[in-house]
Amino acid sequence: MDTISLEDLALLEVLRRIDQAVPLESGDTEIRQRMVESGLVTEQGEWPQLTTAGIELCKSLQHRVAADKQAAKVVEKRQAEAGVDGTKPSSQGADPVSAATGR
Repeated sequence: MDTISLEDLALLEVLRRIDQAVPLESGDTEIRQRMVESGLVTEQGEWPQLTTAGIELCKSLQHRVAADKQAAKVVEKRQAEAGVDGTKPSSQGADPVSAATGR
């Protein structure tokens, strides 16, 4: 599974700022305009507002970030269980001498 792209993370950050009525940075003007044109944001009143589509996209991206974090934890756990060198650890209770000599 591919992780979420940096572009999608940037979009999520702008959507969050709009939702929380945090002033946008000057570099966000172009992305805000694209969001208005695509129906994710409306510019009614003092602050831009998320449309229903903008809210759903924001939720979707948040779920994707959470899923990516969970997947990373699973991968880390599997790697830890497999050992640093990628081999499976010896079974518990095995005789250390036979494990070392292969007998």
